[in-house]
Amino acid sequence: MVSKVSRAKVRAKKHRRLRNHLSGTAATPRLAVFRSNNHMYAQIIDDTVGKTLVSASTLQKDVKAELEKTNNVDAAAYLGTVIGKKAVEAGIKQVVFDRGGFIYQGKIQALADAAREAGLEF
Repeated sequence: MVSKVSRAKVRAKKHRRLRNHLSGTAATPRLAVFRSNNHMYAQIIDDTVGKTLVSASTLQKDVKAELEKTNNVDAAAYLGTVIGKKAVEAGIKQVVFDRGGFIYQGKIQALADAAREAGLEF
């Protein structure tokens, strides 16, 4: 008998395992990424105080206005540049990348590469 486990549960389990090793500090906060079917979200979080320092998503009006679609690789790359620019403006240069249990390819990789090009180091 084969047990059916949903993709969301598998992703959540991977994310829990990742978070055992990743933690954002004041010096190197955590860049957390979440991808839904229609949108992407990115936050830079200081886990020592539990505070979000910078955030961006494809739901924001200024980001959404620049995009034709909000759920493709181009949208992810644009979101990466937005979060990177906001982080540099806030004085954040180095982060720890938390892929949220998602596979590092496609949209997640495009967001990470664009954030690196915008000035973040990880």
